[in-house]
Amino acid sequence: MSSMDRLRRLGLFDARAPRYTSYPPANHFDDSIGPSVVSEWLQAVPSGARVSLYLHIPYCRRLCWFCACRTQGTSTDRPLIPYLDQLRAEMATVATNLPEDVVLSQVHLGGGTPTLLPPEMIRDLGRDIAGFRPWAEDCQFSVEIDPTEVDQPRIEALRDIGMTRASIGVQDFDPVVQECIGRRQSFEQTRDVVDMLRDAGVQSLNMDILYGLPHQDKGRMADSVQKVLSLGPDRVALYGYAHVPWMAKRQAMIPADALPDAEARLALFDTARRLFNWDGYREIGIDHYAREGDTLAEADRTGTLRRNFQGYTDDTADLLIGLGASAISRYPQGFAQNHSTSSIYAAAVTEGRLATVRGHAMSAEDQLRADMIEMLMCRFELDLETLSARHGLSVAALRDRVRHIPRDFPDHVEVHDNRIRLSENARLVARLVAAELDEYAMPEGRHSRAL
Repeated sequence: MSSMDRLRRLGLFDARAPRYTSYPPANHFDDSIGPSVVSEWLQAVPSGARVSLYLHIPYCRRLCWFCACRTQGTSTDRPLIPYLDQLRAEMATVATNLPEDVVLSQVHLGGGTPTLLPPEMIRDLGRDIAGFRPWAEDCQFSVEIDPTEVDQPRIEALRDIGMTRASIGVQDFDPVVQECIGRRQSFEQTRDVVDMLRDAGVQSLNMDILYGLPHQDKGRMADSVQKVLSLGPDRVALYGYAHVPWMAKRQAMIPADALPDAEARLALFDTARRLFNWDGYREIGIDHYAREGDTLAEADRTGTLRRNFQGYTDDTADLLIGLGASAISRYPQGFAQNHSTSSIYAAAVTEGRLATVRGHAMSAEDQLRADMIEMLMCRFELDLETLSARHGLSVAALRDRVRHIPRDFPDHVEVHDNRIRLSENARLVARLVAAELDEYAMPEGRHSRAL
């Protein structure tokens, strides 16, 4: 039986599964987690802990049709001024609950489109971040960059406030595909911004590219990837487009009949993957690629790779504080998400309250399953001895819990002593295997394609 036939028999081409950037996935958060709980979690952070900070700017000049992020359009800077005041207010409230001697290990400015902020607002926000808590010596500061909404003064302002890594969304360079997803962004525009970033001394450059977009074929995919490679990014994320118009209403603008089917998506993924491999990139997890020497490649090599809401990361901090409307925080005790409605978020933070609206408190069982799923998504294996040491369960008990996995995936799983490892097509089946460890019900059709 061919590899393709085995994938068909497994049901990969029809399956849907979470991306497992968190466990449980965010659609299982509820209102049992509110401001009082999060205040307790913040106060319980150990003295001297390393903390990551995510700041969400939910505004865009244009609303790309493919995007499922929580964003809103604005043609002026008018809403940005009060929103930055709200971020400052939230930062101040969080700071009063957080030990004073924690340090920032990573800072991520995302959205939305952070680069629509004018230079003076960028510098003001940078001063606020610098005053929040001290930065670790190895702190990394990444910013999402829209090449159609950035210029030299903005890049210089971002450099001045400490940006070390830029992340550029490409999606696809083909004009037919771009027209169909509501995102016009030429290769020349992108190249010029990359040159400005390199000239500004940016140490690392990420790019995102999507497969599964309308009208994509292998030729268009190869052309876009080769253009990406010509720009020399240090990391690339190769994401499968998730067509979820029931969640992201703007995706209804995309013609569903122009979307490639599941087997065509696999061909697109494989086309891009081969090109990245040929250019010397190291495969990271299910959908990332990094040049040798990049810290993500090093984390993969040393077994310290982690997975969070931005995808794969080399950040080992146990605490990620999300600031801004809809932002999600991860604590050792669980997850907390802010109000996504801007007016409700604004009212909470301006009154000096935390803006938490929902979340999830992790049980011991949740912690175990989350650890197993992250290990599977990062390393394509379950190391039962390591899991036993971390969670206080015997190897025999853990083996009994996962005994169904080799049985359900006989063509894709190997068992070696106390390790259960994905073998054939690990990157394609990892989400399906992870779903076997997920004890939360997945509503029919509510997740994106597993491929």
